[in-house]
Amino acid sequence: MIKLLNKMLICLLVAASPLAAEPLVIGAEDDWAPYCALDKQSGQPLGLAPELVKAVFATEKLEIAFRPLPFARCMHDAKSGKVVGCFNATITEENRNQYYWHKTPMFEEDLAIFALASEPNRDLQLSSLEGRKVGITLGYTYPTDFMDNTKITRFEAKSDAQILEMLVRGRVDYILMNGMPGYLQIQQRQLTGKVIKVGKISTDGFWLAFSRTHPQGKAMSKQFEEGLLKIKNNGTYELLIRDFEAKLGLR
Repeated sequence: MIKLLNKMLICLLVAASPLAAEPLVIGAEDDWAPYCALDKQSGQPLGLAPELVKAVFATEKLEIAFRPLPFARCMHDAKSGKVVGCFNATITEENRNQYYWHKTPMFEEDLAIFALASEPNRDLQLSSLEGRKVGITLGYTYPTDFMDNTKITRFEAKSDAQILEMLVRGRVDYILMNGMPGYLQIQQRQLTGKVIKVGKISTDGFWLAFSRTHPQGKAMSKQFEEGLLKIKNNGTYELLIRDFEAKLGLR
């Protein structure tokens, strides 16, 4: 009887131990290099964003596990509570009240306008797209004033690679891609000098969108903000950015 009670006590202590707690499952965008993309060998996401997320949660002494997903599915699973959150998300009027957002963005990036090199115009902005055909990626978040502008004809494709193909084939006049991921796509498809940046719509912050239906979503959004500020203050954030830029040959 005493042995049985001891075994039960041990089981209860193990169950209550932080080491036995299940890791927080976070959705990671799987196709947005160089910020976050799936490494097919390891099955894990690679890039600046997962390194930042790991550093933040390590500061808070929280164990996490990534679930790489297509971005639209990632955001859907965060919204429904299947994962505690999803990155990399921008805040729009449409999604502002659908998730919990930490105050400080993880990083910022331009939403750039790309065209064929034969395009004569430069320094384009949102109003420049009116009356034109613009390729965008299905499931990505775009500024509300762009999506609500009825004077712009939008064509959606499943990936940045596909909207690049649409541009090369002349099916659209312009495409929208974030700056660094866009340049990487252009380089990988040997389109350097053929597709160029001709303007930008905005410079946007990117966040980890926390679930409003997951029981830990609200608390984790607050804790993530605290951890992000810690790594910004202790120098970890700057080191991760410098390493990221060095790998891309930007330093």
